[in-house]
Amino acid sequence: MADATRPLLQVDAVVTGYGKKLILNGITLSVGQGEIVALIGHNGAGKSTLLRTIFGLQPLWEGKLFFDGQSLKSAKPRDLLHMGIAYVPQGNRVFTDLTVRENLAIGGITLENKKLLHEGITRALILFPVLRERLKQRAATLSGGQKQMLALANAIVLSPRFLLLDEPSLGLAPPLVTAALSRIQQLNRDGGLTVLIVEQKVREVLNICQRVCCLKLGKVTYDGSPEPLKSDPDKLRQVFL
Repeated sequence: MADATRPLLQVDAVVTGYGKKLILNGITLSVGQGEIVALIGHNGAGKSTLLRTIFGLQPLWEGKLFFDGQSLKSAKPRDLLHMGIAYVPQGNRVFTDLTVRENLAIGGITLENKKLLHEGITRALILFPVLRERLKQRAATLSGGQKQMLALANAIVLSPRFLLLDEPSLGLAPPLVTAALSRIQQLNRDGGLTVLIVEQKVREVLNICQRVCCLKLGKVTYDGSPEPLKSDPDKLRQVFL
C-alpha cells in the first residue's frame, strides 16, 4: 500500500541537459513508498532524461536526489542496483544474441549467490510464464511483446524495491499494452513495488497509477491524483498540452 507520507525517492530542484542544451529546469517531485507515479508529457519534455539522471546515467548539474533518505549524488548504476533500484529503458533492450535464460542470468548479475539468482529467475518466470516456454530461445527471435516482457523480467530477477520504467508500451499492440500495464500494477499490488513510469499511452497509464506528474519544457506543471484527468478530457488536454 502506498505511503505518501514517506518519500522513497525525492527529486529536489534537479537541473541537467546535454551539452549546452537545458532539458530539466528545476524539477522537484517525490515518489512515496508503494506508489505508482506516472510521468507524462510531450516528447522532449525531459521524461526519459529524468529517469536517466535518477539512475546515474546523466550527470546532475544542479539539485539533489535522495533514495530512502540517502543521497544519490555520487552513486553509479551498479550502486543503485545494490540499493534496490532497477531501470528498464525504452526500446525492448535485451541481449538479442543470448537465450532468454542467459538474459535472465545477466539481469541478476549483481546478486550475491546462485540461490538468489535461481529464486529471482523463478519469480520472474511466474510473472511471465510465456518466457518459461522459451528459455532456450534466442532473444532475437522473440516478438516485440515478448522482448518487452523479457526486459521487465530481467529487472524483476533482482527483486527491486523501486522500478524506473521508460515507455514499456512502446511498439506494442493495444492488447499487449493493457497486459503490460496490468502486470506492472500486479507487481505493485502484490509485491509493494514502487514504480516511476514514463508512458505515452496516457489514458491507459492513468488507470494504474496513484499519482501523475506532467512535465512541460523541463518543469513540473501538474502533480496530483489521476482522477481529475480521467474524468475531465479538457483538463487532461490542458495539462498535457
